[in-house]
Amino acid sequence: MPASNAGVAPLSPIVIAHAGAGGVSSAPARGLAEAMEWLTGRPNFERKSLTKADADAFKLDRMRALAARLDDPQKHLRFAHVAGSKGKGSVVEMLAAALAGCGYATGTFTSPHLVDLRERIRIGREMIPNEALTQQTLRVADAAAKIRRAHGEVTFFEAMTAIALCHFAEQAVDIAVMEVGLGGRLDCTNIVTPEVCGLTEIQLEHAEVLGGTLEKIAGEKAGIMKPGVPAITFKQKPEVMDTFRAAAAEIGAPLLVLGEDVDFSWRFESSPELGPHARVSLLSPRGAYEHIAVPLRGEHQALNCGVALAMLDVLRQRGFSTPEVGVARGLASTPGNGRLEQVWTQPRVFIDGAHNPESIRALVRSLGAHVRYDSLVVIFGCARDKDIDGMLRELALGADKVIFTRSSSSPRAADPRELQRRFIEQSQKMTQVAGSLPEAVDLAARAVARDDVLLVAGSFYLAGEAKKHLAERSASRVTSGRAPRVPEAVRAPRPSAHRV
Repeated sequence: MPASNAGVAPLSPIVIAHAGAGGVSSAPARGLAEAMEWLTGRPNFERKSLTKADADAFKLDRMRALAARLDDPQKHLRFAHVAGSKGKGSVVEMLAAALAGCGYATGTFTSPHLVDLRERIRIGREMIPNEALTQQTLRVADAAAKIRRAHGEVTFFEAMTAIALCHFAEQAVDIAVMEVGLGGRLDCTNIVTPEVCGLTEIQLEHAEVLGGTLEKIAGEKAGIMKPGVPAITFKQKPEVMDTFRAAAAEIGAPLLVLGEDVDFSWRFESSPELGPHARVSLLSPRGAYEHIAVPLRGEHQALNCGVALAMLDVLRQRGFSTPEVGVARGLASTPGNGRLEQVWTQPRVFIDGAHNPESIRALVRSLGAHVRYDSLVVIFGCARDKDIDGMLRELALGADKVIFTRSSSSPRAADPRELQRRFIEQSQKMTQVAGSLPEAVDLAARAVARDDVLLVAGSFYLAGEAKKHLAERSASRVTSGRAPRVPEAVRAPRPSAHRV
C-alpha cells in the first residue's frame, strides 16, 4: 500500500517533468536544488500526526527492494544499532564520538536535524558534503522510481537512510552507528545486521503505530535484536524487561543489562575543570573504563553513557581496539546538539529537544544541577499529538515564566493559545503567547535579567529554529561590526525577577 503523502509539499514542476520518464532525469545539469526538491517531496511522517492508518506504511519490503536496487550497501558495512524512546540519540552520539576518538572512521546516522539536513549523515564531525548529498540523492531517486510500481512511494526517512548507507559504503567507513527512526522492528534502518545493539529507555509514544502499552512498544523496539548479536540495556520497568528478555530468548540474542550482567556504576560530582557532571565506570574481562566523565549534562545521561561503553566493550570482542584513553578523548568531544545546548551567552540561552513529560522532567532537573540561575524563562512549543498536559505539568514545576509559541516548520505544531489555556488550568505562573519563535525571543529578552536563564524546549523543530535564529542574529551583528547580542531590552534593568 503506498504511503500517505499528507503533510508534505507536492512535487515541484521540475521533478514532475522528469518523473514520467522513470524518475529524476539523468541529465548532467541535475544539481543540489533538484535533488532536494525530490527529497523534500517524499511522504514525510516526521511532519504529520500519525494515525492507525499510517501503520501500513511502515514495512521493510520497500526498504529492502530499494537497497537491492542500490547494490545493498549495508552488506559492505559494519554497524552499531540503537533504539529506544528516550536517549537513543545521546547513545549514538557518545558511541560514535568514542569510536572516532579511538581512530576509527565512523559514520553517524541520526534524526531529526536541528538546522541543516546534512546533520543527519556524518563521518566523524563532518556532515555529508553537498556534492555527495546530490549524487546519492539522485541515485536513490532513480532506484525509487524503479520500485514504485511494486512497492509504492519511497518515504523521506527511507530515502535518507538509503543515502546514508550509500555514502558510508562509498567512503568505506570502519563502522556506522545508526539511530532508529520510529519503533525498531519495521523501521527502515532494521535492514542492517549490527555487531551490537543498544536499547534505551522505553516510554509510551506513537501509540497509533507502535501500540498503546509499554509491552507493545518494547516489543517493537526489541525488533532490532538479531540472532547471536549482543543487545545492551539498563534496568527498566518490569513489563519492559520481561518483553526484552522474551524477545532475546526467542531469537537467540544475548541480552546484557547494566548493573546485572555488566559491572557498571556511576556517581555525580563537581570539579573546577568540568563543574557538575556524572562519572561512570564499567568493568569486564576485556578491560575497564574507570571514572569516565559523561560528556552530556544530566544524571540520566549516565545510563546512556553506560550503554555506549558496554556497546564499545562488545565491539572489543568483535575486533575493535577501544582503549580507555581513546574512549575518554572521544567522549569529551561528543556534540551536545539540542541536548541542553547553550547557544547564547548573555543572557544564557539553552535549547533542548525534550518532547515528552519524562524528558521535560529530566531537562529541568539537569538544568538545576548544572546551571546556577535566579529565574527560568521557558519558550515552549510542541506537537499537538504529544502528551501536552503531562509536559505542561512538568514545566509548571520548574519554570518561573512560560512563553508559548509554535514552530513555523512543523505542520503538527499545537496552537500556542491552546497551550497557554491548558497551562493556566494547572498553574498560576506568568505566561505569554507569541506567534513565532523570533517574537518569543524578543518577549523573553524583556523578561530575563543577567542571572536568569532562557530555555527553548518542547520539540526539535522549535529548538532548531531557535538555534538558527540566534546564529543569524549573531552573524548579522558581526557583519555590522557590533557585538552579537540579543535585543537591547536584555540589558535594561527590571523591577523584579518575576515581572515583565
